[in-house]
Amino acid sequence: MFDRVLAIGAHTDDIEMMAGGAIAKLIDLGCDVSYATFSFANKSLPEGFPEGTTRHEVGKATKVLGIPLLNLYLFDHEVRTFPTIRQVILEEMIMMKQEIQPNLVITHNSYDTHQDHKTISEETFRAFKQTATIWGYESFKNNRLTKNDLHIALNKKHVDQKIEAISQYESQIIKYDNRDAVRALALFRGAQIHHEYAECFEVMRVIIP
Repeated sequence: MFDRVLAIGAHTDDIEMMAGGAIAKLIDLGCDVSYATFSFANKSLPEGFPEGTTRHEVGKATKVLGIPLLNLYLFDHEVRTFPTIRQVILEEMIMMKQEIQPNLVITHNSYDTHQDHKTISEETFRAFKQTATIWGYESFKNNRLTKNDLHIALNKKHVDQKIEAISQYESQIIKYDNRDAVRALALFRGAQIHHEYAECFEVMRVIIP
């Protein structure tokens, strides 16, 4: 059903952290996956990491997942300012819609409380609501509530790829290493559907052509 997929995250590592397993599976199934992030979060880098560190890390992480370099859309907005530039973000999304013409878009879910994540979720819906199915990935750090309409069954290979992709962000792991929590959540979501691993998504829009 889906052959052109666009994964959207506010910051580098958001997509890998929340939906890396599903992306690895979709690529295995033959989907053409594009990746968009809107901030390198340079102001949040730990001491000792130079500006541009996450730009380098995102290239390594997406390579682990199997996303081609030509499919990366990397925007450089200042972290934690997205509510003030939402029209600019919307226009960048519309540009991607025209270039990629995705029939599945994966982004932050509508329950995410981080100001940048929330803006990306809202603008993604505005940009793609008429043309693509939209799934919202859960954030175990930023969701007060979550709506798990969709479970994507994963195998160990997909989860290992996800963990390896997250591992490329050395600048983030030094601040908070969430890899054990990520694997534990995948195990828990898998147990809910009697499967080894899974990721959960809010179904924000479904379009069946």
